[in-house]
Amino acid sequence: MHSNNWPKGLKRTRPREQVMAALRRTDRPMSAMDLCVAIEQAGGSAWLSTVYRVLDSFERAGVVSRIALPGGEQALYELRGAAHRHYALCTGCHRIIPMGNCPIERFAPAILEEGFRVTGHSVEIYGRCRACGASIPAFHPIV
Repeated sequence: MHSNNWPKGLKRTRPREQVMAALRRTDRPMSAMDLCVAIEQAGGSAWLSTVYRVLDSFERAGVVSRIALPGGEQALYELRGAAHRHYALCTGCHRIIPMGNCPIERFAPAILEEGFRVTGHSVEIYGRCRACGASIPAFHPIV
């Protein structure tokens, strides 16, 4: 990892370097436990509590995006900046399905006309994938 790739304002420590390297090696959001496993598979070692502290500092510094899972007990993390993505999360099998577009783009013109400046957003969609949801009725919002 080159020093010029390190986020400004964050002290460089071994645990932070290990979490950063694991996040850079993947193309999908990962839980703290996933990151511990990835670090160990790469020959390092990490305590789950340390990974959570690193992720918290990365989130506060704007380095990672946090994706809350249903129930609020677990979250997934991915590096910010590489690609702007949103996901649909299956509440049955916990599959993560990348969305091909950003739903906020449809609403941004109206709020921009009101002088609102968007500085960030988060969209989480929960439901059931085809394999899990055959018997679950679909949600149809009133428009």
